Amino acid sequence: MPLTVTITGTRSTGHRELTWYGEQFTQFLGPFAVDQAHFHIGGAKGIDSLSLLWLAGNSKAKITIVAPGTVAQQPAEARQAIQQCRDRIAEIVELGAEELRTPAYHARNCWMVDRSDMVIGFPLAGPEGTSGTWQTLNYGAQQGKPRLIVPV
Repeated sequence: MPLTVTITGTRSTGHRELTWYGEQFTQFLGPFAVDQAHFHIGGAKGIDSLSLLWLAGNSKAKITIVAPGTVAQQPAEARQAIQQCRDRIAEIVELGAEELRTPAYHARNCWMVDRSDMVIGFPLAGPEGTSGTWQTLNYGAQQGKPRLIVPV
């Protein structure tokens, strides 16, 4: 039975070439990106936008974008990726947070994990920190869900 997967990752992706991310996604998202799979992506810049573009171009998997507030509040890079992939996005969920602060992002992350079978995270390389990526991965672990961690 195909999985529902939350993708989480750093917004800081400029330190690597785009081709490097494509290779990582091919290796670590590709095996899960079967036609019946379903991915929840946070709709931010960085890994969210890059993985959305990769999934839209390299799979037929269902894609749900989850914004903590509205898509209009997301950074330009994220809005552009969403617009570019609009015909491949099955659903956009806007959680309507009044303030885009840490609690809103954590609530968005938990919403995605609660509706997924596993979490694939792309945190910045280095020690485990307190970023939203690690919060999402750790919440998945607390929920007993498998995690795949790919440092970038």
